[in-house]
Amino acid sequence: MVDLLDGTHTVLEWIALLLANRTFRLGSELARDARDYLLASFLPDTAPYDVIRGYRADDSYFSFAEAFVEGTLSIDQLARSLYLGKLGVQVVLVSSRAFDHLRFVEACSVQAEAYYPKFVARDEAARQEYRSTVRGAHDYRDGLFVLDLMRKEVAPDDPRIQRMLPE
Repeated sequence: MVDLLDGTHTVLEWIALLLANRTFRLGSELARDARDYLLASFLPDTAPYDVIRGYRADDSYFSFAEAFVEGTLSIDQLARSLYLGKLGVQVVLVSSRAFDHLRFVEACSVQAEAYYPKFVARDEAARQEYRSTVRGAHDYRDGLFVLDLMRKEVAPDDPRIQRMLPE
């Protein structure tokens, strides 16, 4: 298993994995160039692994990732955003070998009326916290943005790039 939250991986590796495996809205030339740069510079080799553990890539977190790739969110803001709303951790099985180790135990039905509002509340809490704290941090003055990465050729071991740690 590769654990992106073990303190040895950067938020840029998480972004690169998202870019490699999810569809992003890349509405500008900067975003398309950023995608190419991040994939070439920060995509971890996950081929030897059966399981990947990292931050979730659902609605809120994904919109934060898109803002970073578009150049409107700094690395610091992105890293802080991943802790908002306690949206959790995601485990992804990426090989048939991993699936072969699964065993069905039981299924329990749940009421959408009970759980969907909880999902919406967590997502909205993360977005509200983002609007009130992260986005207003004025990192544009001295923050490190994706364009800075591309201009300065920042390496994966640069101390300015935040390591991903569990909440």
